[in-house]
Amino acid sequence: MVSFWRSVNRVIQNSDVIIEVLDSRLIEDTRNKEIEQKIKKFGKKILYVINKCDLVNIKEIEKVIKEQGLQPSVFISSTEKLGTTILKKKIMELSRGEKVVVGVVGYPNVGKSSLINALSGRSAARTSSSSGFTHGIQKVRVGDKIILLDTPGVFPEREKNEEKHAYMGAIDYGKLKNPEMDALRLIKEHPQEICEYYNIEGEEDPEEILELIGIKSNKLLSKGRVNEDAVARMILKDWQTGKIRKK
Repeated sequence: MVSFWRSVNRVIQNSDVIIEVLDSRLIEDTRNKEIEQKIKKFGKKILYVINKCDLVNIKEIEKVIKEQGLQPSVFISSTEKLGTTILKKKIMELSRGEKVVVGVVGYPNVGKSSLINALSGRSAARTSSSSGFTHGIQKVRVGDKIILLDTPGVFPEREKNEEKHAYMGAIDYGKLKNPEMDALRLIKEHPQEICEYYNIEGEEDPEEILELIGIKSNKLLSKGRVNEDAVARMILKDWQTGKIRKK
């Protein structure tokens, strides 16, 4: 963790503009206030990039952006390559047309590497659906005027909340210690989306919903008991990889 923070600090110091990548489904949760304070401390410009915009209702998210004062900001979907041209224009606007070094920061698995690949038009930064995949600083050139510095995703130093990190996808579903509790929180927060995805009807209790999903997906132990660990990890995987869309 210390070496990750050292890398982040170096990127902030050596960049002219800092992009903070946020998950459009979880804007407040994926804001790293510690990093934002460091950006302000060093007097750098910040640009909020709202990623995975194909998974949300844009009008609803625009309200959140306005309420939280997250400006300037750009909506993108790095996997669908939506908004990347607008993002490049915004970067050049902030640099007043001059050559610029742009640091890319954020929580694990918010899509930093995919964003860099979308901007550069090639697989310059390796990507994986597993969180914590990027190690060290990667430098990527975008055209003649933009250099991107990618950082490993880091958590705020005092944040020890696995339930939140599972919900965000910042900890990979396969590495969670208590996936059942994490999945139940997700079901409680998004019952409509999850029930529609798994074609479950007439249930409101999160535990009952998890049980029915297990039966329907045939994730069973001996004597027909539901394998709650396997069901919970499946639900979290489908959420983390964007299969379950937010209304």
